[in-house]
Amino acid sequence: MLQVNNIEVVYSDVILVLRGVSIEVGKGQIVALLGANGAGKTTTLKAISGLLQAEDGKVTRGGITFNGARVDRLSADQIVQQGIIQVLEGRRLFRHLSVEENLLTGALSRRAAGSTVGQDLEQIYHFFPILKQLRKRTSGYLSGGEQQMLVIGRGLMSRPRLMMLDEPSLGLAPLLVQEIFSVIRQINQESEIPILLVEQNARIALEVADYAYVMETGRVVLDGESEKLTQNEDIKEFYLGMTQLGERKSYRDVKHYRRRKRWLG
Repeated sequence: MLQVNNIEVVYSDVILVLRGVSIEVGKGQIVALLGANGAGKTTTLKAISGLLQAEDGKVTRGGITFNGARVDRLSADQIVQQGIIQVLEGRRLFRHLSVEENLLTGALSRRAAGSTVGQDLEQIYHFFPILKQLRKRTSGYLSGGEQQMLVIGRGLMSRPRLMMLDEPSLGLAPLLVQEIFSVIRQINQESEIPILLVEQNARIALEVADYAYVMETGRVVLDGESEKLTQNEDIKEFYLGMTQLGERKSYRDVKHYRRRKRWLG
């Protein structure tokens, strides 16, 4: 469904951020983008969603197609109309609005009829029952986990054809992370919505994803099926904190890719 073909992204006409990035998301897939801070993961999402334009960034080479149509030349609102929805990092809500009012704003982009909106709300409450209990509460008073559920639910209200999630585990306790990712898998399986996932928690991302790309310094350095990447010795060491003997490794001992250059050669 989505093809990112050898794109370069430049900010302010001088700062090269992405170099020759190519990724694909197939129908019904969950695809993960892994990498450290500054690797270019969020920039890749913004290139797809058109949000680069608001930050003086642009795709200067390559192209992005969705269902066979070029989208990198469209504005952000036009891309939303194509069904590509990005859930931004940082749980950005209308904090003065209630939970249900926040959810309803997600349906504005498709100008849905009232009966359809009601059905969609019930589907969101099916995925996130706690939101139904809290639907009248002011969203600014929710916990971090509840806010993350709410922004995902708001994205679903737009009936996406492709959903992009940016760091959904950020700042959450481990049990909440497991719950959020369990629902992400459920959404993908029940609604068949393809998901492009940016996540620093490589372990849980590889558990839910079908395919993954590893990014470093603005380019893809490794990709493959998640099950195979989980067995890759470099992934074990640099992302899962495991030694070749399967033992836990302190992150203070983890060396940068360039120290070994096994996959950069």
